[in-house]
Amino acid sequence: MNIIAINGSPRKGWNTHTLLEKALEGANAAGAQTELISLYDLTYKGCISCMACKVKGGKNLGHCAANDDLKPVLDAVDKCDGLILGSPIYFGDVTAMMRAFLERLIFQYLSYDDYSKPFVEGEKKTALIYTMNAPEAMFAQIGYDNTFARYEMLLKSYFGSAVTMTSTETLQVNDYSKYHMAAFNENDRKNRREEVFPRDCEKAYELGKSIAFA
Repeated sequence: MNIIAINGSPRKGWNTHTLLEKALEGANAAGAQTELISLYDLTYKGCISCMACKVKGGKNLGHCAANDDLKPVLDAVDKCDGLILGSPIYFGDVTAMMRAFLERLIFQYLSYDDYSKPFVEGEKKTALIYTMNAPEAMFAQIGYDNTFARYEMLLKSYFGSAVTMTSTETLQVNDYSKYHMAAFNENDRKNRREEVFPRDCEKAYELGKSIAFA
């Protein structure tokens, strides 16, 4: 098994990055080869709708033709057995870099001849890991349930399976007194970091193992 994790967070060493590393540790423990790619290390844009991936008989049929830093990543994902995407939630959605990645990843496989027959061969197990400020109790109220279901359905449509994991009310900074962040209780966040986040790391580890046991 070859498992790739895509980090859609700009903050290395923080919540999303840590959970992805734990997921890959679990995949490693199950015998998989793993790789972690950070999108914010790359220079690329979202889909430019050039349609080269849909030209009949074209050399790029089913593959993005844009030649930038994302090209080798898309090629690697195309060949991997499992894919884990991680992103913090910014303004109710994944980060801009993750969104641009998903545009490029999915659009290359879309066939306008038959939506049910994308230009992708076989299936791969996929997972989505989200980190966020919001509490789980507010998911329905602020529309997060719909957002998570939409991305899970998208991955299932093209790769056959997908699971979602969330980590809520995460620690944002080490010292809240330095910032205009009075809406958050620093002690509560730090307590969750010590008590809840380790359990989230365990969940991510088990998620990685489950992906590798496909």
